[in-house]
Order: sequence, then C-alpha cells, then structure tokens
Amino acid sequence: MSRFSDQTNCGKDFRTFYLGTGTATAGGTGDNTAVTTAFVGKKTTLGEFRSGKVVIAYKATLAAAATLSFAVTPKDASEDDGSDKDTYDYAKAIAKTVVATGPTGGGTVTDTVELDVDLSASREFVGAEITPDLSAANTDTLSWTAVLVMGGGDRGPVSKTLA
Repeated sequence: MSRFSDQTNCGKDFRTFYLGTGTATAGGTGDNTAVTTAFVGKKTTLGEFRSGKVVIAYKATLAAAATLSFAVTPKDASEDDGSDKDTYDYAKAIAKTVVATGPTGGGTVTDTVELDVDLSASREFVGAEITPDLSAANTDTLSWTAVLVMGGGDRGPVSKTLA
C-alpha cells in the first residue's frame, strides 16, 4: 500500500517553522533589499525532514499596474545561526519574478509565494534569502511573513497542532 493512500489526514506529517517577516516601501526601506531569514534545523527528536516548502504570505498596497516581485534563494548551514550559510545548490531558486500587479485604481493584494525544497542533501539548518521589489516609487507598501513547512520525516506524526 502506498504511503500516499491516506491523504485525508496527511497534515500530521508536516511541521511549520517561522523564518521571518519584512516590510518595504517602494523606493525606500526594505525595497529591493535581500533579507536573510532565520535558520531552522531539519533534524528533530522525531527524525530528519527530507522535504520542505518556503511559503511567503504577503499583503501589498499597489498603485494601478504597479508590480510586486520576489526573488527567493534557499540557504543551508551547519550552524544554527546561519553564520556559515551558503546557497543550497540542490534546490531551485526563484529568480526575480512578478507575483502581483496593482488592480485598476490601485488597491490591496494578498497571496503567497511558494518554493519547494528537497532537503535530502542539505546541511542541518535551512533558511532563505528573500528579496521583495516594488515597482512604483514612494507609494506602494508591502508586509510579508515567511515560514518553512517540512515533511517527509523518518517518523510521525510531527505536527504541532493544538487539537
């Protein structure tokens, strides 16, 4: 029987870890500036995670036709503070990509950006470098939060669910 036959309750096989938050104002603070996130360990008392997904949830106020772009580069490290971080070569980075365009008349847009990461060859600690870029000058704003969802561990359940 395939492990994937029980998809009705697979949430118990994943664990979410906080990576960081950021804000940006077009043409100002945080705009087109790389942010290195926290690093989290892929090894736990329940075994080692072999798969991950960096998820960035964002809320942006964009002028009509203005754009929001993100670049995301996975990083790995041997130290939990990421002091020896390096680009994780076994995971594909997201080059600067437009993820949202301001609606007619301008307004607020919300969504997520996701990057799948094969952790099987990474060093023990995993993080990311996230670069948001707002196209309009001085008016558009952004707030974002990044998490790392890990699964594919040796044992389960690993969820930190409250219920």
